[in-house]
Amino acid sequence: MELSPTQPPLQISASACHPWDDDCDVLVLGFGAAGACAALAASESGACVLVMDRFNRGGASAKSGGVVYAGGGTPQQLEAGVHDTPQAMFDYLRQETGDTVSHATLRAFCEGSRGMVAWLTGLGVQFDSRMPPVKTSYPQDGYYLYYSGSEAVPAFAQQAQPAPRGHRVKGRGMSGAALFGVLRAAVARAGIAVQGQAIARRLITDRAGNVIGAEVAQLRGAPGWLHRQLERFADTVHNMAPGLADGARAALSALEQRYAKVRHVRARGGVVLATGGFIFNRAMLGRHAPRYLRAWRLGATGCAGSGIALGESAGGATSHMHKVSAWRFINPPFDWARGIVVDRSGRRICNEEVYGARLGHAMCEQADGRAWLILDTRLRNAALRECRGGKLWLFQSGPAMLLMLFGAVKAPDAGTLAARLGMPPAQLRQTIDGYNLAARGGAPDALGKSPSMLAPLEGPLYAIDISMDSRLFPCPAITLGGLRVDEDTGAVLRADGRAIGGLYAAGRTALGIASNQYVSGLSLADCVWSGRRAGAAACQTHLLQRGDSYGQG
Repeated sequence: MELSPTQPPLQISASACHPWDDDCDVLVLGFGAAGACAALAASESGACVLVMDRFNRGGASAKSGGVVYAGGGTPQQLEAGVHDTPQAMFDYLRQETGDTVSHATLRAFCEGSRGMVAWLTGLGVQFDSRMPPVKTSYPQDGYYLYYSGSEAVPAFAQQAQPAPRGHRVKGRGMSGAALFGVLRAAVARAGIAVQGQAIARRLITDRAGNVIGAEVAQLRGAPGWLHRQLERFADTVHNMAPGLADGARAALSALEQRYAKVRHVRARGGVVLATGGFIFNRAMLGRHAPRYLRAWRLGATGCAGSGIALGESAGGATSHMHKVSAWRFINPPFDWARGIVVDRSGRRICNEEVYGARLGHAMCEQADGRAWLILDTRLRNAALRECRGGKLWLFQSGPAMLLMLFGAVKAPDAGTLAARLGMPPAQLRQTIDGYNLAARGGAPDALGKSPSMLAPLEGPLYAIDISMDSRLFPCPAITLGGLRVDEDTGAVLRADGRAIGGLYAAGRTALGIASNQYVSGLSLADCVWSGRRAGAAACQTHLLQRGDSYGQG
């Protein structure tokens, strides 16, 4: 699905004489975690804030696991007896973020991490110190602090003291809804107006190119009600029937084109773009990251790139648009990660104990999205017992059991298994022999796997297809790139590095801390961090302009 083309900004010569339909100090487009935090930060600084959203249900943030990546000695870490410092957090994240943001910005994020948790707690977000007994992709209810990345993997632990930094919000099930519920309530308490069924069509600028508002098409009455139902239906059935969901999305886009009424909204301090990424815009994804078109789209219908397109229309530059995080989690079940993952040539592609997004990246970028998990009978049986034990989420145990019981290729030895999979038999035998040598203590593992995660593979062997396009085992993906922004303010930048006056971006609409390698909780933490930064900066712009106006008066 691609939205109707974003129009170039509407330039007006005299804002005071323009027939505005609404006005505010700061206009926030998008009401997920980033948008809510931007609105709250601007309001805390004294601005009159208006939030407008295409749907108004929290977007991908509300559908997420509600994990906030934080460390440096949070209250939850201290209560759990975990020693962590901002420096250790920085040393780990520097390995994940690369050069996406400057070291100064990453250090500020790590040093401000405890304050971010305190701010969220002050709003009413609940965290907890209870940790799961073993590594997992997402902890069960009752566990809320966990290793949400590759912190304990030897290659990373050698560079940074590992610590659990995944702070899952307390809540039943996927706790993103609990997090967004608190943010929504905080926005309401602050008296911030929120309007839904509002589609930003183009920005409004003055003669100098500064953004002073937005043209928004809004649905009301029966069309607005139908629009809400179609969006809810699309997000509800997407996992089971993505084609049917896309049909509903096409219908709601048609509603927008036919019935939405155009309104002009003035924003004296500026506009904050916080509409999420673009995984649901297949045309946009095809231009920037075509190899991920086969992945399962994770997020919400609003993740269609509208904010990025608005920023580009005003001259904003983008970066890392090719970066997509594809999640291939093979833990739990725990014993899956003790097997090996090979490509079509029979070679291992990655240390199997790493975080699922890193494994998914290796699979998609190095192996063209094709990979097989190799287990033996002992590991398979242990994994089946864990899946039947009732201590995993259904989305973890269900696909794993189906694959082991009905989707695995079985063979007595490596050579026969390779022949059945269409792999070079000699290469797969060599791969398994090398792995078994390390598992028996005869040599270090070639890919640096922890000794406790090694297990010799003895026939009969099982091969499970975990490729990107597996129907039994979907590979979720989100986009990571976005608009380039000033790292001190969140102001959208042009290609030459100059800031566009009055335009800011946050969350997955912007290039940020999570835009290189995804770690669970890092995107939500970046939404909070960058949202607060952009909202405060937009309010400061308004206050400065108001001061100039008073001085001229």
